[in-house]
Amino acid sequence: MARLPRLVIPHQTHHISQAGIDGKIIFADTADYVVFIDWLKTAAKQFTVQIHAYAILPDRLHLLATPSDELGLGKMMQWLGRYYVPYFNAKYKRNGLLWQGRFKATVLEAAHYFLPCCVMLEEMAVRQHLVQEPSSYPWSSCQHHLGMRLDPVVADHAMYWGLGNTPFQREAAYRELLEKGLSSSHLQAISSATNKAWVLGSDAFKREMAKLTERRVEPAARGRPRKKIAT
Repeated sequence: MARLPRLVIPHQTHHISQAGIDGKIIFADTADYVVFIDWLKTAAKQFTVQIHAYAILPDRLHLLATPSDELGLGKMMQWLGRYYVPYFNAKYKRNGLLWQGRFKATVLEAAHYFLPCCVMLEEMAVRQHLVQEPSSYPWSSCQHHLGMRLDPVVADHAMYWGLGNTPFQREAAYRELLEKGLSSSHLQAISSATNKAWVLGSDAFKREMAKLTERRVEPAARGRPRKKIAT
């Protein structure tokens, strides 16, 4: 079966994931994280992609982003690879690929899934047993959303702003979401949609997205269509 083209819809929120090849480490020390995040800031600006949240982990990276056009997201990820892969290979005296295939992405309905997905990203360091608290991990957007530091990579999403009228209210409300954690159903829905590259949202949202692209936005119905009975 031919591989479907990646689904990118301008001005919609996307969850992007990229893993290291064969689960190997792709960020080995502090300098690796620093240089990659600096390049991420540069690439996002160059290709007009807003980065709303991120988690850079030893063996993978996750982003929540909104591209301004159909090509910007792919160009940004390609640009990052063009700079980071030679840097990593030269530093650690290795050759060959660094990423496990092409990056994965899903378009998600922000009203229902932005905040759960944001929590998912910023909890990942805890689930990988890297830290005990999400706010302790320096290589994610968590400290920005909790008001601990201003992250120049992050462009705050409207759903985050909707948490309160003041920075204190937004930060407190987001802290509550983090403490509550992500439900297993949300985690499964986000992971499945991203891995399979289908739109994540309500039926109405999927119909709306289908009007904006020629690519299918959800799996085709299984089985043969019912035969019509002559009358």
